[in-house]
Amino acid sequence: MFIDEVSTAVRSGPIAVVPYDQLWPAVFEQLQEAIRHTLGETALEVHHIGSTAVPGLCAKPKIDIDVVLRSADDIVRSVDLLKETDREYHGDPYNDGMWTFTSRRGLSPGHRIYLCAPGTPVHLKRILFRDYLRANPEAAAAYGALKRKLVIDSKGVWRAYTEGKTAFVADVVERALSPEPE
Repeated sequence: MFIDEVSTAVRSGPIAVVPYDQLWPAVFEQLQEAIRHTLGETALEVHHIGSTAVPGLCAKPKIDIDVVLRSADDIVRSVDLLKETDREYHGDPYNDGMWTFTSRRGLSPGHRIYLCAPGTPVHLKRILFRDYLRANPEAAAAYGALKRKLVIDSKGVWRAYTEGKTAFVADVVERALSPEPE
């Protein structure tokens, strides 16, 4: 298991990266159960993604969840069902097939739910990224260091923080897709 060496939170404005919390997997399990209860059989798969899904990695205190539905035909109904819960709906903000909901402010950890159809490229890349970091402690440590640096460098601007991670994430996904040399 990868263990992040930093034990304190890093904060700049609204952006905070905190040390890994051993409770995050249990919080995910509770959220997964609630999602499955709400969506029933339309929830084909429920995945814990993002940094909180990598043991030992520092993260924003928000549990990210990808819900893969049985088919694209289930998106409208599933969106309607989740709108009835105590979550904010954000639509498909990046036009990438990921329908987004967030927990109301004030919850810690918060959570973000993404609904998608099977085979959605963004979801598949998220799984590759998560699994690569889980299997490669050096990459996870480098990602943690980058995130802590970006919190300070971004001066609390979300876009700067997020864009600062783009090249690293793309490189990790590329490595995850590349066959191992023999």
